Amino acid sequence: MAASLLRRDKKALAAQLKADLSRTDNSSGLRQLQELLDGELNPEKPATDTEAVDWCKCLITGGECFQDFCKTVRSYDHNTLCGLVWTANFVAYRCRTCGISPCMSLCADCFNHGDHTGHDFNMFRSQAGGACDCGDSNVMKETGFCRRHRLRTGENIPSIPQDLLLMSELVLPRFILSVIQYLRDGYTEPDSSAERDLQKVLQQLEPQISFLEELTKMGGAMRTVLTKILTNQQAFKELSMGQEENLFAKNNYDKYLSALKNSGLVSMEEKAQSAASDTPVGAEGGAEVLLGSAAPGSPHESIKEEDQDAGQSVGQRKRVKLSSSTKDLCIIESLKHKCFLEEFLFWTIKYEFPQKMVTFLLNMLPDQDYKITFTKTFVQHYAFIMKTLMKSHESDTMSNRIVHISVQLFSNEELARHVTEECQLLDIMVTVLLYMMESCLIKSELQDEENSRHVVVNCSEALLKNNTYWPLVSDFINILSHQSVAKKFLEDHSLLMLWMSFVSFFQGMNLNKRELNEHVEFESQTYYAAFAAELEACAQPMWGLLTHCKVKETQEYTKTVVRYCLETLQIWFDAISFNDEPSPNQVTFHLPLHRYYAMFLSKAVKCQGLDLDSLLPDQEMLMKIMVHPLQIQACLSEIHSNMWVRNGLQIKGQAMTYVQSHFCNSMIDPDIYLLQVCASRLDPDYFISSVFERFKVVDLLTMASQHQNAVLDAEQERPMLEGALTFLVILTSLRIHLGMTDDEILRAEMVSQLCMNDRTHSSLLDLIPENPNPKSGIVPGSCSFEEMLSAVADFKAPVFEPGGSMQQGMYTPKAEVWEKEFDPIMVVLRTVYRRDVQSAMDRYSAFLKQSGLHPGNPWPPYKARTALHPCYKGLIKLLHCKTLHIVIFTLLYKIWMDHQNMSEHVLCMVLYLIELGLDNQVQDSKEDEEPCIEEHCHDSWFPGTNLLSNLHHVINFVRVRVPETAPEVKREAPPSTSSEASSYGQNLREAQVFSLVAERRRKFQEIINRSSSEANQVVRPKSSSTRWVPPGTPPQLVTEILEIRESMLSLLIKLHQKLSSKQNSLSASWLDNMDMSHHAHGDGITAIERILTKAATRSCQIKRSIQDICGKVSPPVPPKKNSPTDKKAMDKEERRQRARERQQKLLAEFASRQKSFMETAMDVESPETEAAMDLGASEMMESEVLYDCVICGQSGPSTEDRPTGLVVLLQASSVLGHRCKSEEAKKLPTCDEEHIYSADTCAVAHDVRLTLLQRFFKDSSCLQSVSIGWDGGVYMQTCGHTLHIDCHKSYMESLRNDQVLQGFSVDKGEFTCPLCRQFANSVLPCRPGRGSEAGTWHTPTNKKTSVLIKEVRDLQENLGLFPTESNLSKEMELVIEDIKNTTQKKYMDYGKNPGSPDGDFLFLYSVARTNLELELVHRGGNLCCGGASAAAKRSCLNQLFHVLAMHMRLYSIDSAYNPWTKLTQLTQNKEADGFDEESPEVPMLFRDVPTLLIIFVLTMPQPLRKEHFTCLVKMLYNLQFIQALAALSTKMSPEERQAWNTSGAIKKAAVNADMSSEALLSHIISEFSNSNNVYAVDTENTMLSSSVWSPQSMEFNLQQYCLPFLRLSCLLQHHLYGDNLTGCSEEEEFSSLAVCLGLVHHASAPSNPVNSASCLEWVVSAFELVTQWCAEVKGLSPAQAELSLTLLVQDPQWAVPHLLQLPDNYNIIFQYYHRKACTACKKVPKDPALCLVCGTFVCLKGACCKQQGVCECVLHSQHCGAATGIFLLINASVIIIIRGHRFCLWGSVYLDAHGEEDRDLRRGKPLFLCAERYRVLEQQWVSHTFDHINKRWGPHYNGL
Repeated sequence: MAASLLRRDKKALAAQLKADLSRTDNSSGLRQLQELLDGELNPEKPATDTEAVDWCKCLITGGECFQDFCKTVRSYDHNTLCGLVWTANFVAYRCRTCGISPCMSLCADCFNHGDHTGHDFNMFRSQAGGACDCGDSNVMKETGFCRRHRLRTGENIPSIPQDLLLMSELVLPRFILSVIQYLRDGYTEPDSSAERDLQKVLQQLEPQISFLEELTKMGGAMRTVLTKILTNQQAFKELSMGQEENLFAKNNYDKYLSALKNSGLVSMEEKAQSAASDTPVGAEGGAEVLLGSAAPGSPHESIKEEDQDAGQSVGQRKRVKLSSSTKDLCIIESLKHKCFLEEFLFWTIKYEFPQKMVTFLLNMLPDQDYKITFTKTFVQHYAFIMKTLMKSHESDTMSNRIVHISVQLFSNEELARHVTEECQLLDIMVTVLLYMMESCLIKSELQDEENSRHVVVNCSEALLKNNTYWPLVSDFINILSHQSVAKKFLEDHSLLMLWMSFVSFFQGMNLNKRELNEHVEFESQTYYAAFAAELEACAQPMWGLLTHCKVKETQEYTKTVVRYCLETLQIWFDAISFNDEPSPNQVTFHLPLHRYYAMFLSKAVKCQGLDLDSLLPDQEMLMKIMVHPLQIQACLSEIHSNMWVRNGLQIKGQAMTYVQSHFCNSMIDPDIYLLQVCASRLDPDYFISSVFERFKVVDLLTMASQHQNAVLDAEQERPMLEGALTFLVILTSLRIHLGMTDDEILRAEMVSQLCMNDRTHSSLLDLIPENPNPKSGIVPGSCSFEEMLSAVADFKAPVFEPGGSMQQGMYTPKAEVWEKEFDPIMVVLRTVYRRDVQSAMDRYSAFLKQSGLHPGNPWPPYKARTALHPCYKGLIKLLHCKTLHIVIFTLLYKIWMDHQNMSEHVLCMVLYLIELGLDNQVQDSKEDEEPCIEEHCHDSWFPGTNLLSNLHHVINFVRVRVPETAPEVKREAPPSTSSEASSYGQNLREAQVFSLVAERRRKFQEIINRSSSEANQVVRPKSSSTRWVPPGTPPQLVTEILEIRESMLSLLIKLHQKLSSKQNSLSASWLDNMDMSHHAHGDGITAIERILTKAATRSCQIKRSIQDICGKVSPPVPPKKNSPTDKKAMDKEERRQRARERQQKLLAEFASRQKSFMETAMDVESPETEAAMDLGASEMMESEVLYDCVICGQSGPSTEDRPTGLVVLLQASSVLGHRCKSEEAKKLPTCDEEHIYSADTCAVAHDVRLTLLQRFFKDSSCLQSVSIGWDGGVYMQTCGHTLHIDCHKSYMESLRNDQVLQGFSVDKGEFTCPLCRQFANSVLPCRPGRGSEAGTWHTPTNKKTSVLIKEVRDLQENLGLFPTESNLSKEMELVIEDIKNTTQKKYMDYGKNPGSPDGDFLFLYSVARTNLELELVHRGGNLCCGGASAAAKRSCLNQLFHVLAMHMRLYSIDSAYNPWTKLTQLTQNKEADGFDEESPEVPMLFRDVPTLLIIFVLTMPQPLRKEHFTCLVKMLYNLQFIQALAALSTKMSPEERQAWNTSGAIKKAAVNADMSSEALLSHIISEFSNSNNVYAVDTENTMLSSSVWSPQSMEFNLQQYCLPFLRLSCLLQHHLYGDNLTGCSEEEEFSSLAVCLGLVHHASAPSNPVNSASCLEWVVSAFELVTQWCAEVKGLSPAQAELSLTLLVQDPQWAVPHLLQLPDNYNIIFQYYHRKACTACKKVPKDPALCLVCGTFVCLKGACCKQQGVCECVLHSQHCGAATGIFLLINASVIIIIRGHRFCLWGSVYLDAHGEEDRDLRRGKPLFLCAERYRVLEQQWVSHTFDHINKRWGPHYNGL
């Protein structure tokens, strides 16, 4: 039966089956179908056999065409979702205005069809793939839907005909089964010995899976059928096992079962073990489950640890309690499948998420039933997915694909809640996370290395290094962003406990130990992994939870989290057996538990109105909590003081990352806040002493001038002291968590970043720490950001710097921000690099100078703070405690006494602390709290704790311990007299020794005793108080008593005098006439005055004391050291003065040198400025020219033996060739209808012309009738510096040996000018002499024109003598070689026989032409502006002409063919034409006149007399004029020609008819009309020009035609003879040039404009000469005649070259080109690029379009721009320049709304054309200055 079925035609069979099955009784049909399918979908057939797929297609459609069927099904699509699925690298859009979920994304079509004008959107390249959300109102607002998905399409769609999908329902289950059977069959376990090639299996299944994908794209109707099949449990049961008798199917099923075996989290073997151990793992006893490890009794399972006990203890830590609610052990047990969908997903996972299978699963998502089932299935497999991920080798790709799926499922709150409730999603996630991290735990070495029971993750494991945990964490953060899910998490205490134990794995990871001896050998880079892990796995979920704890109603959640944090912290302290001292020389930056605690505290107080004290632990716990964050702050200081330098650079990296903008609010901010909380609740004296002890500067705080420090080297003391004080200032003044509102915080952050540097909008967004949970919906760039930015900053539009470096649009702080809001403390807190603090201060002082507020070097300004939140009032006690006051007093004293290691910064911070204390007074309600403690404190130092009262307290004697050698030690014997002795003893009693450490110990002991009676069991090391005195240091410490008799006030006043270096800087009455206004900005003097004023206004007593002290003003007498310091100060002042004068002198000298250098090397950019500086070159010619060699510095003439040369850059250029007729630039095509045609460019026109000429005329004559070099001509430019050629050679040698080369290749002769560093590649020899003959050479001799013509002829006959062999001539030969090597062969050989002298000749004179023409272009295409050429000293044309002339003298023009004769004589011999009939000479009327001029000048002996030059120009002008008339005549209609002919004929009789254009025109018309073939051809063309010619329009036309020749001649004259070019208006250009060239005599040049015909000067009869020229054309054979018209009309006028005109909006270019297929290889290029010169679309770096190893961009640059290419990279929006073998990134001409580039379109904001930049790019292209202006060049090795 089956065989006969197969024989019949597929289509007919399918149709018949469909008909059978549509009947009511369809049993026979069913049977037939089953048999057919059994045969066709037999899994034993090889998968590559696509017959099966064809059958299925045929059967489903019931024999119709598959395409039509698709269309039909699509028409029944009820779906309103887009659901387009894309893979990585796809360009999609995200609109924050329309998005509800932050993951929302749209495909380009939906985005462009929706209305998002004015929205906050960006384009992005998908990293992991995604799907379009258009139409899904769960994810985005309906207003953002596009046109297609806005309509509820469901209503008006007819219901599906019953039989349409009938076959699909019957065939597809079998098809899906067959795919699954193939997948089962092809799978092999990774550890099996068999060759494992999953990719191969997948490749074979390609057609099948693609077919499934096609089905999903048929729309909703088909998806419904597929969903039914995939989720039908009955069908799965029946089909999956396979029929009993089929052996293959049975084996197949067994394979599947064995693959299922290990799909649980715990593998079978482990399960067996755990069952054997004491924990039963049954369905019911699942409350306690072991993850990844067995019971503590089997340590080998737990961790790779050598010794047993460690393993055991670790094993115990690893027992993780799962929440008791997890009855369903699906996560631990193996999986069981109930439907096809489940098994299909299972294989998707097993095969590590192949792209096609993922796309299939995602394409189905618009179907709601499917979505729910699939999400549940996904969750059910979640643990298995992560297990597979950990083992995968391709974990990156796999992670992306997993997230591609999960983000579609979990972004939907409804679904997420549903799965959380039904499938325990949260339990599964947390458990899997724990399981994952447990695979890489190690013992923590923090604190007590031997006995620590704490385990942390090992950051060097691949899991952390490669971020493998990322998909899991990302999903977790995603679901926590849904309020309902987060609430569930926060309510589940067992889950929270689990989570805390997970967080504690990161507590203390990546521990750093300070290297004290050797430098560390290997710098580990694990810190990246550690910071990333803490941010992603701990901080991000924390921020996610915090977003749901914002209101009073959620207080309970916060309390719970805080409680668990404290419990976990206590467990941690116990585990690392921590008492009260952190171990020295250890630091970890990772304390996530502390930070969780801090952030939840902050939220509780700020948003939920909870009382802080109710959430705080006891004092002892607080002391412990404070230790580690404080340790980090001290270590930051140590790292910046270079104490960790032996640990390598990575430790600096950690210190920077810790404060960096993406990390700071999850790291340093919570740490500082936590310390602020501890400080506000602990005893202030204890806290302050701890700080100074942690910072290791206790020994420094002594009144003695010398001290010993056991822990710091001398050079580290100052930075550490500065660090400690700065930390205290930050601690007491930072208000980020203590009362600032969010807006104030944003403002402060913004101001601090802007003060460091001007910032672009994007870098500012990046630098401002946002609420780091990206899913919280609080986006930077929201309205408050923009409003705040415009409030604090001004926008500076993007500008150009003259060096060509492009600026971005920047924001800079407003003046009032500098004045009122600049906060140095915030700046210090936020700087990653210390130099930024300096930068902020420099900018601040620049502002003050500019606005006249303060001239000198200002000190950081003091800024008033936001009020403290009442909960934190205790923080102020720090500023009012005796310990701090003693420190302040000591430091003021030491600074006044000039002790070592004091600095301005120390004083600044001390004053800051005093001022903070004055501004924040304690409300003295309970002064008598604990008098007992106050008693044993330093009783004699200060009476109370209030700063105000302590300020004026005088301290008389202090007892210090000093080394014996110190100056304080009294040498004389003790006094004998009793009175003295008694006073001395009294001093002893009064003087109080101050020891911070002892104080702190005593405090600690008391607090412990108070808080716990059993503290005495804790044995504390007694020795610690003396630990700071190193035993056995050579100088013994002795106790001495110093007499001080100062108070803080008196010290302040004395410091004021010291700073202002005036004896009595403050008079007694100064306080009364004080005004506070000018105290805001200034230096130390201002700061002290401000403090004194504040103190005086707060207390009358202080006011009195100040007046007393100022009244008594005595010169400050530092004991024992009076005279030397004064003298020193004097010397210092004088020395400074002298140094200043020396500096001025040097600067002045330097400036003058610089000026002279600048004059010789003016910048390339500005020809206008230099016009003024031109010394009329004529004066230079009187004597021999001297050149300076920039290498050896000698000056001298250029000689034959030792020639001097100009530094030049030769480059091939096609700029001229790209000129067009129209002034308008061509438009870049942005749709398929637009095109660019290159036929109208200058290069094409000239090529066509030359080819035409070569078809009919003699080759050698053709090659002298035109110029080449429009494409690939050689352009020469110089920086104007000269050098001896032998010096240059040695310079090149040294460059060759110097291996550090920058972007140029010495082997190709490239170098940079030794003086101005401009890029160059050749040296052009200067001609010697130019002496005596110069004068005679210019003077006109008033000979008659006919005589001059004769002389010119003789000069031409005079053959070139070969120059004598000399160094100079050799060099000239070499330069010619260089010139030839500059361009490609194809641009030089235009002759019929390559390499002939004619071709060479043509190439050389064309070089001259190219350079002249380019100079014209640089002048704007005309000579109206006059002035020197782009500075005469920069022009090398004169030298270039000399070299070319030397070379061209070697080619003589055969006198028989000399065009000069045809120009000036009537030839008689008519019969001469006969002998060379095939290819005659090119007629004079077809020749290019400027070409003739250049040939004549270059082939005549140099130097040419000026009168001869003028004669040449006059004769050639005649020819040019006649050509203009001839061209004009061809444009007329026959009737018009007739009319002109007759009117002109009358004028012929007039006296000077040969000077009348009309007479000559009529003559030409009559000449050509006789011949039947000139005008006859082109009648239809002429009809177009219907305009009637008037004499005026004719005159204008003739002038325009002759202008290019005049301009060129004038320029040539300017270079050869140094004549000035006079400027004029555009209308007068013709007359002005005619006068300049001597075509019109000055006398006969009245003010009225010159008539073009009046410039003619004929030596023989004009009419006869014209007749002769016309005869040459008439004599052509009829075949050639057709072309005579095209050749006659050569319009020499070209517009200035332009780059293409680009659209304003970059998106237009991007959308059209980024998906466009390359014309060469028909593929969509990975990196598409556009040539901005001609619009060609090319593949950058594409291997597909390589030819002979050269990539397409480089090829195109050679073809289109003679090795200069300007390409716009579509996917990056930047422009690259290719110049020869080098390339550089130029930058972008498209900027966003904030004036900045978006390289690589990373931000994806809309970009707009910056016309200014595009002009600069064009200007650099036209002026050939890419090499000079762009600095960063590199070789491209033909790979672009």
